[in-house]
Amino acid sequence: MTNSFSIFHLYLTLTGAIQIPTVTFSSEKSNTTALAEFGKYIHKVFPTVVSTSFIQHEVVEEYSHLFTIQGSDPSLQPYLLMAHFDVVPAPEEGWEVPPFSGLERDGVIYGRGTLDDKNSVMALLQALELLLIRKYIPQRSFFISLGHDEESSGTGAQRISALLQSRGVQLAFIVDEGGFILDDFIPNFKKPIALIAVSEKGSMNLMLQVNMTSGHSSAPPKETSIGILAAAVSRLEQTPMPIIFGSGTLVTVLQQLANEFPFPVNIILSNPWLFEPLISRFMERNPLTNAIIRTTTALTIFKAGVKFNVIPPVAQATVNFRIHPGQTVQEVLELTKNIVADNRVQFHVLSAFDPLPVSPSDDKALGYQLLRQTVQSVFPEVNITAPVTSIGNTDSRFFTNLTTGIYRFYPIYIQPEDFKRIHGVNEKISVQAYETQVKFIFELIQNADTDQEPVSHLHKL
Repeated sequence: MTNSFSIFHLYLTLTGAIQIPTVTFSSEKSNTTALAEFGKYIHKVFPTVVSTSFIQHEVVEEYSHLFTIQGSDPSLQPYLLMAHFDVVPAPEEGWEVPPFSGLERDGVIYGRGTLDDKNSVMALLQALELLLIRKYIPQRSFFISLGHDEESSGTGAQRISALLQSRGVQLAFIVDEGGFILDDFIPNFKKPIALIAVSEKGSMNLMLQVNMTSGHSSAPPKETSIGILAAAVSRLEQTPMPIIFGSGTLVTVLQQLANEFPFPVNIILSNPWLFEPLISRFMERNPLTNAIIRTTTALTIFKAGVKFNVIPPVAQATVNFRIHPGQTVQEVLELTKNIVADNRVQFHVLSAFDPLPVSPSDDKALGYQLLRQTVQSVFPEVNITAPVTSIGNTDSRFFTNLTTGIYRFYPIYIQPEDFKRIHGVNEKISVQAYETQVKFIFELIQNADTDQEPVSHLHKL
């Protein structure tokens, strides 16, 4: 993008999206007024998308959006691009600017959703808008799915998946949020790495509950419901789930990185089976790499007590497990019960699903290779692309019945401090990073028009 007015227009459309507080508080509560407003907003800022004859736009489950872009070659299997426009709550405390201001300062746009995931929503539609303005007609049909409740239940995505299935749609591949281009994550390693998630961890929300007879605090029992439950969750925190080194995509990543390091690190990474204890000890020191090698345990909610002088009759704690591909929900549940080892503690599974299937990443995997080749084109300085397992969960998990190729990738650079901003304070994205994200989608759509390796495009961003 060389025209300054165009760059200005690009970031203005994103800041306008950030200013709409599409907050999901829970599966039962969201800002529905803002969700409806967002639908009107995309109609306003992407007029070519919504008025093009070969594009069908449907509102699904009241607030989610499905765009069907009809290609000129019906022999090519369609694909799906996904994102979501709901965001998590953003209390103003700690923010440098109001979280829904969409303020641009020194080439950086601030606000909830700049990284998760309104940037992707707007980049998808902006790239399509720019292609259509240039009279582009795709050969391969594709869909754009924009979910309104990914941060809670994902009912919008589930309904879109069911709708496509009812129409007999089978997809060549799916691209959703997930992996990043990591920068400065590994000590003494300065090269960027593009990580494309080919699977994602499972999840279980487990409520632990202790019931006791209530009473006056002046004559307390030896143990209270709070004390029993606190001891139980403390045991969970102090006893992490076992390291599972050999399952998943980790070995592939380590072996790809091996050639980038000098002796003796290259030998260690080239032979992960031999040096598993050493590599594992190193990885479990950091929360992000620790999440790659095991099921993680996170105490997220604790509820107990009704008054300062009343022994609480009930204490409840909710624990979120992100389940390693080498385990199942049932295995983690049994391990948890064994760690707690207290029959006074009840266990209630609130929600759960097993890890997702691993999508192919070989030379014949169309979706993976298109992403890899587009990375090489848009980010020529990135010469390492590797398949990984996403430690987070996405709406794409509802589409496993439509394709075996589900890939999760953000075409943006992420540094360690950026991870803290996602669902945290001072979430932000640079104007340049957003422009590059639009460019990536712009090229990816054109690259997908053939089963062959991408070539130079008629239309350049």
